[in-house]
Amino acid sequence: MNPFEEFMNASTFAVAGASRERSKYGNQVFRALLASGRTVYPLNPSAVEIEGYTAFASLSELPIIPESLSIVTPPHITRQIVEQAIAAGVSNLWMQPGAEDEQASRAAREAGLRVIDDGSCILVLLARERRH
Repeated sequence: MNPFEEFMNASTFAVAGASRERSKYGNQVFRALLASGRTVYPLNPSAVEIEGYTAFASLSELPIIPESLSIVTPPHITRQIVEQAIAAGVSNLWMQPGAEDEQASRAAREAGLRVIDDGSCILVLLARERRH
């Protein structure tokens, strides 16, 4: 299975950097995962609720450990999120365009996580899924 299939075949997801603002990329990723019928949790330390769902400040606050984590944060925040993901036992990371950080990618791979950090966009993959 390729890394994209591994990521998308997970049973639970989280979006780090999910936003309350519908025009923001983090909100769009969160809504697209929801629309695809997946179980997804929004991560945002400054939000109480996103799109009617309880927002969580960090991975450690989630009721479960998501198998796949989409990261939509600035690179310096990505490093912190990846540290949390390694500690929590997340299996798959997808650093969305603009969130990539070489140091975080290396740390995640060394810890055994599957990492997508090639500039590809989850929204494109989800749009293809909807068409099939």
